[in-house]
Amino acid sequence: MTYQCEIKDQTAQPTLAVRMTVAVQDLPAALGASYGAIGQCLAMALEAPAGAPFVAYYSMDMQALDVEIGIPVARPLPGKDDVYAGEIPAGKYAACRHTGPYDTIEPAYTALTQFVIENGYEATGVAYEVYLNDPSHTPPEALMTQILFPLKAA
Repeated sequence: MTYQCEIKDQTAQPTLAVRMTVAVQDLPAALGASYGAIGQCLAMALEAPAGAPFVAYYSMDMQALDVEIGIPVARPLPGKDDVYAGEIPAGKYAACRHTGPYDTIEPAYTALTQFVIENGYEATGVAYEVYLNDPSHTPPEALMTQILFPLKAA
């Protein structure tokens, strides 16, 4: 598969999020519980999501993934319990889109990493996956995931 990669400027995006360490095999359950808790906070604030859900990966240790599971919101909102007000930081990002099952996403990461290097940038080490459609209503081969690497300032 060929990936179209680009550099884009991102404005700061308020979020509601949950951060945790989780083994990769437990990630689906963690995502469901976290998105449910965030949904409750949105409902209490009478707000709707301002974009697609995401996961920020701060480490890729498959037995201890350091992840931030979140949903963009239009304005900073109060959290509750494990849900906190967060932000996707402003800055330059390298981006590409993967279409297909989540377990086939590795070539997109490879392509984006190569793109960053070839264009003289350096990634911060954080990777965002933005889930552009709902896996409960979309066949695996049609799932769309945008991958974002924040880039270090020059």
